[in-house]
Amino acid sequence: MQIDLNADLGESFGSWTLGDDDALLDLITSANVACGFHAGDPTVLRRTCERAVERGVVIGAQVGYRDLAGFGRRFIDVEAHDLTNDVLYQLGALEAFARVAGTRVRYVKPHGALYNAIVHHEAQAEAVAEAVRRYDPDLPVLGLPGSVWLAVAEAAGLVTVAEAFADRAYTPQGTLVSRREPDAVLHDPDEVAERTVRMATRHEVVAADGTSVQVRAGSVCVHGDSEGAVAMASAVRRGLEAAGVRVAPFVGTGSP
Repeated sequence: MQIDLNADLGESFGSWTLGDDDALLDLITSANVACGFHAGDPTVLRRTCERAVERGVVIGAQVGYRDLAGFGRRFIDVEAHDLTNDVLYQLGALEAFARVAGTRVRYVKPHGALYNAIVHHEAQAEAVAEAVRRYDPDLPVLGLPGSVWLAVAEAAGLVTVAEAFADRAYTPQGTLVSRREPDAVLHDPDEVAERTVRMATRHEVVAADGTSVQVRAGSVCVHGDSEGAVAMASAVRRGLEAAGVRVAPFVGTGSP
C-alpha cells in the first residue's frame, strides 16, 4: 500500500511569509509550488525549487487564476483561450526555476477556485487540459475523484491522479465543503491523521453529515497555509507509516 503526500508551497510574497516550507519539505513527497499568479514571487519560487531538490521532493506546478489579492480563491469567468495561455505561462515560469535547481516540473495541480471550478466547469477544465497537453502530454495532473476535470484530462490523453484532502471537510457528494462554511478546514492533527489513514487504507472518508463517502486517491494534500500545517503533516505521515502505508511520490524526481 502506497500514497503520495503533497502540500502547497512557495506561497510567500516579498516580505510576507506564509507557512513553513522548509519544515514541510522534510515531511512531504510532492510539492505543489505556486507559479506567481495566486501567490509566490520569483525569489520565493526559485528558493522553494532548490530546497525541494535538496530533499528529494518532487516539484509540481500549482497553477491558478490571476488573483494575487484573493489568493486565487475567487472564481474568475475567464475565456477558455486566455485560461489556456495563463496556465502555459505559469508552467513555463516554474519550469525555469525547476531546471535551474536541477530538475523539472513533474506534474500539474490546479489551485484554489480553479481547482473547485473545474470539478464541474467543463469549458475551463478543457482549457487547463489543453495547456498541459500542449506543454507536455506526459505530465500527470492531480484532481478530485469523479470530477469533470479528471474526465476531460483523461479524454485528452493525460495521466490523471486522484487526490484526497487530509484537512478539508467533505460533502456527501464527495466534493469539498466551501471555505465559506463553518468547519470547512480541519485543524486537529490527530483527527486529520486518522481521516487520512482511513482514506488510504479503507478508501473512505466521513462527510460533514456523518455519512461515509468513497475516496480512492493516489495522493493526499495537507494545505501548507493552514494553521498548524507542520504538526498535521507530521501526524499524517506518522499515522500512515504506522498503518503500514508507504509514503512515496507518484512520479520520480528524475533529472532535466
